Amino acid sequence: MTQETAIETRTIHISSEQQILEGDLTVPEAAIGVVLFAHGSGSSRFSPRNRYVARVLQKSGIATLLMDLLTPEEELLDARTAALRFDIDLLARRLILATWWLVDEPLAAKLPIGYFGASTGAAAALAAAALIPDFVAAVVSRGGRPDFAGELLHHVAAPTLLIVGSEDSTVLELNRKALAVLPGEKDLKIVPGASHLFEEPGALETVAELARYWFTLYLGCASQQTRAA
Repeated sequence: MTQETAIETRTIHISSEQQILEGDLTVPEAAIGVVLFAHGSGSSRFSPRNRYVARVLQKSGIATLLMDLLTPEEELLDARTAALRFDIDLLARRLILATWWLVDEPLAAKLPIGYFGASTGAAAALAAAALIPDFVAAVVSRGGRPDFAGELLHHVAAPTLLIVGSEDSTVLELNRKALAVLPGEKDLKIVPGASHLFEEPGALETVAELARYWFTLYLGCASQQTRAA
């Protein structure tokens, strides 16, 4: 599938606790699933790293929804205080609201849902997956902080892939501990020579390929089960 077959990206708006959150939805033809992106500390739906991963997924027939889990005003506050980026409960609630939006969206209503989380966004993705297990078919974490999900890690049923750079030593150890407590299908992939932001040559490409494989496998399986039901 080529990028030209994708439906033009549409900006969407979701109401959340008297706030309006924005996102970009792209649905390729004959999509096998949709991945909701939860961005990390101080980032947004315009993150070049996540948008690169999204394009790779789109070319493989996977729809994407890149969401801002904070409003522009909250982003400004967070830039000064760094308070909201660590409010995992808030981020997970908003991720769940975006999931409900996808369930009701005609273009994506019957597609299995996956989460791609980066940094603290990965904790929100894991927490949300634990809270609504029947609606999340797969999770991928890029340089994530699963420790911030706390006890909810013990309740993540979705197949979960943790991706960490070999040079991101503190985060790597936290992910190893998380892997030990995740109860379902799981794996930890270490990208050689990569740091926390995967800025080294080839590192982000490796992340995207690992995510593409994981989502193609588990969203594809869920999609086949839905069609057979």
